[in-house]
Amino acid sequence: MPSSPNSRGPATKLNSHQRNPLSRNFFVPGQGLGNHGYRSPVLAKLVSRLEYPMYVVTAAARGERSGCLVGFGTQTSIRPERFLACISRKNHTFPVASEAGVLAVHFLSDEPRERELAERFGSETGDEVDKFDGIEWHEGPGGVPLLDGIPNRLVGQVLERIDLGDHMGFLLEPLDVQLSPGFEELGFQEAKGIEPGHPA
Repeated sequence: MPSSPNSRGPATKLNSHQRNPLSRNFFVPGQGLGNHGYRSPVLAKLVSRLEYPMYVVTAAARGERSGCLVGFGTQTSIRPERFLACISRKNHTFPVASEAGVLAVHFLSDEPRERELAERFGSETGDEVDKFDGIEWHEGPGGVPLLDGIPNRLVGQVLERIDLGDHMGFLLEPLDVQLSPGFEELGFQEAKGIEPGHPA
């Protein structure tokens, strides 16, 4: 029996690219990720144009201290207050932070001295140098190093460590938060010229 113009034939299963042809421009199945899913050939370009705060995260555990420049961090909850700091697995700070019960997140401003500290903690690696040598700092809760030159900071207890891929997320409960008057953040666009001590 011939079908009418309004009748429907057998359903054809469409893949995601057929349903949305534009998706071919954004996601390439499995490219560079093995079995881990999709990778976007333009995502890196997109996020590289965003502006977001930069931090220095410090940690201490088993008699060792470490710190690094961090670009991935955000408040995740208002009630209760929670903050997430993400550290690259390749970074010297990662194994120290993984053993630490408390982390300090220093919020960088655009003051020249803080830019210098961003350079120090971003371009040098604790595998080769003691980043704390020659700068003023003191111990905070749990022995975490607090940088005197970066007064805006959050000290937080590590509640959870979350596997986020090549970075580990450290979910923090604030123990102490300091804010100085006239704080103007140092953003990614201003800091991205810093040559990293470790690849991300």
